[in-house]
Amino acid sequence: MNPLRVAVIGGGPAGSATAIHLARAGHSVSIVDKATFPRDKCCGDGLTTSALRQLEALGFDPSTVPSWRVVEKSTWRSPTGHTIELTVPDDGLRIAVARRDELDIALLQLAKEAGVSVYEGHAFVGAEVHGDEVHVQAADMPTLISDYVIGADGMWSPLRRAVAPNPAPYLGDIHAFRQYFTNVTGIGRDQLWISFEPDLLPGYVWSFPSGDGGANVGFGIPRTPGESVHWMKDAWTNILERPHVRAVLGPDAVAESAHKAWPIPASIQLDQLCALGGRVLFVGDAARVVDPLTGEGIGQALETGDRAARAIMSAGATNPARAEALYVHGIKRGMAIDNRVAKSLSRLVTHKTAARAVIRMAPKGPWRGRYAIKWAFEDNPRAALFTPWRWKERFANKGGAYQ
Repeated sequence: MNPLRVAVIGGGPAGSATAIHLARAGHSVSIVDKATFPRDKCCGDGLTTSALRQLEALGFDPSTVPSWRVVEKSTWRSPTGHTIELTVPDDGLRIAVARRDELDIALLQLAKEAGVSVYEGHAFVGAEVHGDEVHVQAADMPTLISDYVIGADGMWSPLRRAVAPNPAPYLGDIHAFRQYFTNVTGIGRDQLWISFEPDLLPGYVWSFPSGDGGANVGFGIPRTPGESVHWMKDAWTNILERPHVRAVLGPDAVAESAHKAWPIPASIQLDQLCALGGRVLFVGDAARVVDPLTGEGIGQALETGDRAARAIMSAGATNPARAEALYVHGIKRGMAIDNRVAKSLSRLVTHKTAARAVIRMAPKGPWRGRYAIKWAFEDNPRAALFTPWRWKERFANKGGAYQ
C-alpha cells in the first residue's frame, strides 16, 4: 500500500493515538492543534483498566508523567452514608490517575517520536475536497494536502462545523465540575473516593489522588434538555462543606486553583461519525463516545483512534467509503452497544435504594469486591455479555495493564 497522507485536527489522546498507529505503519501524518502544549483539559484525570491497556499497547511510558498515581484502594459511599473500602486487584495496573496537561503532552511527544509532524498554536480554519484529496487550512501555515482528515477536536468540533454545516445544537449529556486541591491529608491523598450523594443521583462526587499530596475533586450530573446547570457553582460550595467530603481531604487541604466546569458528550450517533464520503472520521469527544455511567472517556478516545487508523489503512487512499463502513461497523457492534447499556445502568442508580444496594452488595463474599472494581473500571466492555462476537477478543479473565 502506498503511504497515506492524514491530517489530524486535535492533539489530545484520541488524535495522538490515531496519529501514532498510522505513523508507525509508515504513513505521513500531521497533527494540528490551536493550543500550545502543555494545556489544561477539564477532566477527572482517572484512567480505567481499558485506558491503561490502550496506553500500554501504544508503548506509553507512565514515568514520563510526573503526576502519575497508581490507585491501590477505592472507597465508595452510598446515599445513606454506608461506606466500603475495596482493594484494587494487583495483577497489573487497574486504576491510575494522571493530570491531563501532563498526560496529553506525553502522548503528543510519543507521536513526535513515531514520526508525526506536530503543529501547535495553529487553529483549524477549513477543509475542502478537491478530487481525491482534502485540503486542510489552518492559521498561519501552508495548506495540508491529505487523503483523510481525523476530527479529534472535541465535542464542539470546528472540523464538524466546517464539513457538516448547521449541525444540531448539542450541550452534552453530562456536566462536570472540578477543582484541584493540595495539602490533602485524608484518604483522598492515596485513595480513589466516590460518593453517591442523594441530591445528585445518578451523579456522584469524586476525589482522585493527583501527584504528591494533591487531589482532583469534583462532581458530575446528567444534563436535562432545557435546564440550566448554573446552580452547580453554588452547589459546589455546599458540597465542599459536607463533613464527609472534608474528612476525605483533611483539615489542611486548600484549593490549588479556580474550579472549572465542562460538558461531557456521551451519546454516540452513528450517522455523525464520518463526513465527506468517508474522507473525515471523528474520534474521541468529537465522536461523543464517553461512558454515560462514569463519565470516563480517555479509554474510549484511545480506542476510537485505533479503530479509525485501522479503517483507513484497510481502505487505502482511493476507497473512503470502505473506511467509513469499517469504522462505523466497528463502533456499531461494540462501543455503541456499550453506550446504550451504560445509559440503562445510570438510570438504575438514579434511585437511592438501587445505589445503596449496589454498594452494600459489592464487598459480600471473597470475589465480589474484586469483580466490582473490574466492572466499574472497564476491565471488559459494558455490553460484553450481549456481544458474543467479542468474547474471544475481549471478554476474558485477563490481568491489568503493565504487568
